[in-house]
Amino acid sequence: MRYQFGISAINWVNEDVLSVGDHYTCDQVLSEMSLLGFKGTEMCRKFPKPAAELKSKLAQYGLVLTSQWKSVMFSQPELLEEELAAFRNHADFLHEMGCRHAVVCEVSYGFSDPRTEERSRQLELDEQEWEHLIFGMHEAGRYCKQLGMKLVYHYHAETVIEGPQAIQRLMDSTDPALVHLLFDSGHAYYGGIDPLELLHTYYDRIAYIHLKDVRKHVRQRKQEEAIPFTDAVIEGLFTVPGDGCIDFVPIMQELNERGYDGWIIIEAEQDPARADPVAYAKLAKQYLSIP
Repeated sequence: MRYQFGISAINWVNEDVLSVGDHYTCDQVLSEMSLLGFKGTEMCRKFPKPAAELKSKLAQYGLVLTSQWKSVMFSQPELLEEELAAFRNHADFLHEMGCRHAVVCEVSYGFSDPRTEERSRQLELDEQEWEHLIFGMHEAGRYCKQLGMKLVYHYHAETVIEGPQAIQRLMDSTDPALVHLLFDSGHAYYGGIDPLELLHTYYDRIAYIHLKDVRKHVRQRKQEEAIPFTDAVIEGLFTVPGDGCIDFVPIMQELNERGYDGWIIIEAEQDPARADPVAYAKLAKQYLSIP
């Protein structure tokens, strides 16, 4: 099966800054996705939560759920049992929805962790925390495998696994049969990694893809002025492929040559009041030659 393109609901409705895109309804988001020709999307806070209701709603618009982000704190020993239980419930929901991938990100001390201000802004786990993280990832990966799914790790800006060293350690320390990687072009660039190089290096571990672009001048200003991450996102840090500084031509060539056959989710994560989601989705479709 050749890869399929989906689009993220976060292009319409922000999941962290609740005022952004809050005027959108579930039906408006799904109808616009459908009119754009996409067949898959990720979970959104505007969507109904019960699996049966969500399946019915998505089916109205010819869409399926591809996955859902899950923040985890596996690195924290006092939270690990509770975090794994919550993850299993999450994976059960995705399995019921017919998803093949569960997306996770370790958010301890990250931009969304209220404890971050209590310690250094150097987002590094200590050795014990790394051990707990790896254990948790393996446990979650085993559970996904039992369900016929793949656990995919989403490296992310301003989290403990953002840059090349942390990604390499995670990949080197985990079982390839249990822990896979989500390739996110925008977060790779933000973390100081050439997205194409990352794709080359870890292709055999990559099971799911997010494509988004970066506005270089916003990233530079964010770093120079220490703008909070979520504020930088709202100001246009990310955009759709073809509207920023990343060259996606060699990336798509690599995916075609390798025979990638999974989901590719188009993301922008912009303020819809500044960047109309439909207009930018059309721009991405044209740039990526999506039918």
